[in-house]
Amino acid sequence: MGRKRWSVEEKRRIVELTLLPGASVARVAQAEGVNANQVFLWRRAYRNGEMLPADSTALLPVMIEAEDAGDAEITLASGAAPAAPEPLFPGSPSGAIHIEFPGRAAISVERGADRALLRTILESLCR
Repeated sequence: MGRKRWSVEEKRRIVELTLLPGASVARVAQAEGVNANQVFLWRRAYRNGEMLPADSTALLPVMIEAEDAGDAEITLASGAAPAAPEPLFPGSPSGAIHIEFPGRAAISVERGADRALLRTILESLCR
């Protein structure tokens, strides 16, 4: 008998079970018939945005960390529920965004950037 091949959807479902309050990775893994160490690897991939469905066009949720009144860092936060977009600083004329894919890439987007090109770049980085 060969190894079980887990689909991305199955891996995501199992990882999301471990993220519920009071959940134990060991118990979830045992109930699903997976080695706990494998689930920990899947959790890391999930946090890094590496477990998106192949046909996904959804953007990853972000965490916004204000460094001072005129600057903010935007960090991808896989696994979190998307929040409604809110302006960082209402009325601010600044149009630059810095996007970091930890260990993969960092890009800065200035006001007036080509939307289609930006979408293509972000989709390729999310794969």
